[in-house]
Amino acid sequence: MPRRRGRGGATVRIVGLEQLRERLADLEPELIEASKRAVEASAEAVRGEARQNVRVKTGNLRDKVAIHYSSDHLKASVGWKNRADWYAVAQELGTKSIPAHPALGPAAEAERRRFEARLRAEVERILR
Repeated sequence: MPRRRGRGGATVRIVGLEQLRERLADLEPELIEASKRAVEASAEAVRGEARQNVRVKTGNLRDKVAIHYSSDHLKASVGWKNRADWYAVAQELGTKSIPAHPALGPAAEAERRRFEARLRAEVERILR
């Protein structure tokens, strides 16, 4: 049990520090899984919102919003990955002849504000 000398010569005794370290180490796999769930939920939310708001002519862009995860599933990339969907950029940013109709950017920005709450909820679920 570590002892710390406080101001005025008082001694502070920390009880249970080693057990706390062990418990936190035991929680690591659960916290990683909670993080993965939060990332996946956020990626799905971005994809869903982008699908709802993308300009639809044939339905191709709406149907092909994809999610790609890093190997550890702690990062996600949402968007159009197929080269044939090049015109998604024109829809998102606009051109001289096509007015911008952003769907992915606003969806990602909205989710950025919600992600912290998602992650906190997942972690709190474990710590209860």
